[in-house]
Amino acid sequence: MTENFDLEKIRGDFPALRRSIHGRPLVYLDSAATSLKPQVVVDRLSEYYLNEASNVHRGAHHLAQQGTLNYEAARSEVRDFLNAKLADEIVFTRGTTEAINLVAASYGRKFLNPGDEIILSELEHHSNIVPWQVLAQAHGYIIRVIKIDERGALDLNHFKELLSAKTKMVAVTWISNVLGTVNDVQEITRLAHLQGAKVLIDAAQAAPQLKIDVQKVGCDFLAFSGHKVFAPFGIGALYARAELLDVMEPYQTGGSMIGEVTWEKTTWAALPHKFEAGTPNVGGAMAFGTALRYLRQIGFSGLHAHETDLRDYARASLSEISGVTIYGEKLSEASAIISFNLQGAHASDVGQLLDEQGIAVRAGHHCCQPLMRRLGVPGTARASFSIYNSRSDVDRLSAGLIKAKGIFT
Repeated sequence: MTENFDLEKIRGDFPALRRSIHGRPLVYLDSAATSLKPQVVVDRLSEYYLNEASNVHRGAHHLAQQGTLNYEAARSEVRDFLNAKLADEIVFTRGTTEAINLVAASYGRKFLNPGDEIILSELEHHSNIVPWQVLAQAHGYIIRVIKIDERGALDLNHFKELLSAKTKMVAVTWISNVLGTVNDVQEITRLAHLQGAKVLIDAAQAAPQLKIDVQKVGCDFLAFSGHKVFAPFGIGALYARAELLDVMEPYQTGGSMIGEVTWEKTTWAALPHKFEAGTPNVGGAMAFGTALRYLRQIGFSGLHAHETDLRDYARASLSEISGVTIYGEKLSEASAIISFNLQGAHASDVGQLLDEQGIAVRAGHHCCQPLMRRLGVPGTARASFSIYNSRSDVDRLSAGLIKAKGIFT
């Protein structure tokens, strides 16, 4: 563990960890669904609504001007977090889902033709399947799917076989929200670009776990959600290269995103505002910026070491319980996400029994039904770890599963 990673201090930053569930101290193992929020983020959001509430970009009064400065400062925080070249390459969205829909609608409709191909993977969340599927069905595009191997890793040889001059978009997740698979997105991008295809990265799970450098990865688009990186719900970001945003058409229109409106025609605002129709989530954006600063101050080297330790410890602990199947346990490149099933028990029943012991996990198909079919199961229980978890949380999970096993066997 690195010296600057102070687990006890970090745990103290999250008020939710001080509460009890069913009379037991909370063990929160559902960070892949959404993260807990540190006090500094809650305070920033509260401060905005208590003392700074105003709309941005056009107001003549002090609050509006200050709000505009803070809102755009938050955009710069996202740029720095991703190491984008320009703040104009950052579009605020409601989250990953809206960001992917934006690219599918604004880029996909304009620059793809019938018969063109879109490559996805068996690891994808529904948010990175359905927008492309709807687009393909409406316009005659073809979807190809990269297979995973028996470990749960992407088969890059199969990806190379799928790539062709017909490939126009490759949209893949960086980290699987089910198996924790960490994909080599830099190599995927390099291979796709050799065929002239554009690349979108779903970084919803990667953003809270990995140091992201979009210039190094070389991707054309990258999407992530604030609520998974300790920020509020309803705010997220799309990174897109400026030259692409310049030629894309907005898929939502109305206020805030216009240059000039006449009865004859409308022109669009400059980047990135032409993609931000309507009143923005001003307070959410400011709290988003605060959350990203908080995460960067902790540092990704210590964070990664901590979460890798938890992953390995959890794998070893759960493997000792007979009847527990861990999916993706043979992956060498994996995040701190562990999906599992208990023999003889439905995942939802396991989740309920763990909840009764104050342990929060996710149960179900995790918005990845095609992947569940590939694994041959209707769903799994999932424990996902974050910066505020400890080995004692893993011990509580193991004890809870042993108790559940006694009930179901």
